[in-house]
Amino acid sequence: MHPRRPEGFDGLGYRGGGREELGPGARPFGSASELGHWVTSPPDIPGSRNLHWGEKTPPYGAGTPLGGAGLNEEPNLGAGGPGAEQLNRFAGFGIGLASLFTENVLAHPCIVLRRQCQVNYHARNYHLTPFTIVNIMYSINKTQGPRALWKGMGSTFIVQGISLGTEGIISEFTPLPRELSYKWNLKQIGGHLLLKGLTHVIAMPFYSASLIETVQSEIIRDNPGILDCVKEGIGRVVGMGVPHSKRLLPLMVLTFPTALHGVLHYVISSIIQKLVLFILKRDNSHNLPAESSTSVQSMLDAYFPELIASFAASLCADVMLYPLETVLHRLHIQGTRTIIDNTDLGYEVLPINTQYEGMRDCINTIKREEGMLGFYKGFGAVIVQYTLHVAVLQLTKIIYSTLLQNVS
Repeated sequence: MHPRRPEGFDGLGYRGGGREELGPGARPFGSASELGHWVTSPPDIPGSRNLHWGEKTPPYGAGTPLGGAGLNEEPNLGAGGPGAEQLNRFAGFGIGLASLFTENVLAHPCIVLRRQCQVNYHARNYHLTPFTIVNIMYSINKTQGPRALWKGMGSTFIVQGISLGTEGIISEFTPLPRELSYKWNLKQIGGHLLLKGLTHVIAMPFYSASLIETVQSEIIRDNPGILDCVKEGIGRVVGMGVPHSKRLLPLMVLTFPTALHGVLHYVISSIIQKLVLFILKRDNSHNLPAESSTSVQSMLDAYFPELIASFAASLCADVMLYPLETVLHRLHIQGTRTIIDNTDLGYEVLPINTQYEGMRDCINTIKREEGMLGFYKGFGAVIVQYTLHVAVLQLTKIIYSTLLQNVS
């Protein structure tokens, strides 16, 4: 019995010219379409790249910004050859990792101070500019040590994990779509947003426990375990755990503002991200490089538009929903016997003794006692956070561009 494939076939490296003598049942490939039956595109791997609605990973060599190599010719890697190809292969992972590190780790001190300012109804200094925020960060770090600005980081990762797991489980056992298809309709959008709202509601008690860990002063705070967030969240659901005051709002009162904030944040960020990505890709399509010498810029244009779009989406959503987030955090923290740092001085502690009856009462009280700017307490931390994010993205782009030029 003779093999069905040519004797000279050696996998992806076959070009049809290795051996001229073929078996009786074999014949050489005459065109790229015939070779396509042997060489196929790899499947789309979830998480390998940030795909959008209706998009799929393009076939190998089809319409890529690296020169558009065909199936029967080597892809254009620029002057760097395999070295540039290997660097380009890990570029998306490295750039995305730098962005995630900035969002979740490097920016955590800004998130801590931002939340402390939001729940501090005593504060006379609203910290609307980054200059006062940096000053109070220095004071807290000097009096309490670096741990005061990194508290609660583990619990924020736990809440993110709970949200992702909850969303996956609900979408698996219900008809609610986790992703929208290219041909979406109003029913799919409604089900998708309902899934997002349910996810935020289920993760709500754990988010509340994580919020307490991030704003609790390090001076009177014990060393919490990494799973205390889960324990406190379950305890709040079943009515057990750390004793709270009578001013603690029931979870039913927190359901609507929590789901509203989560769904609006998702909708705004999704719209902004799609819009910015469309504009960036349209501009890049008008300026496609014609020579292989510009392959470095082509590689950068292939990775950074999605990061820029994600950055702009998060920034716009955080800015637009900042007043609602202030109200939400005050409702979550009420009645939990939480002691926070004095954001006016940086070396004292203050109790939280609010008596809001609900979302509407909280809005009216802040407007009456603190003014409209009271909804924006700690806004300078947002400016510092996203300025830091821009700096890291720009630094990553410079490093990546320099490495590619050195390889080439």
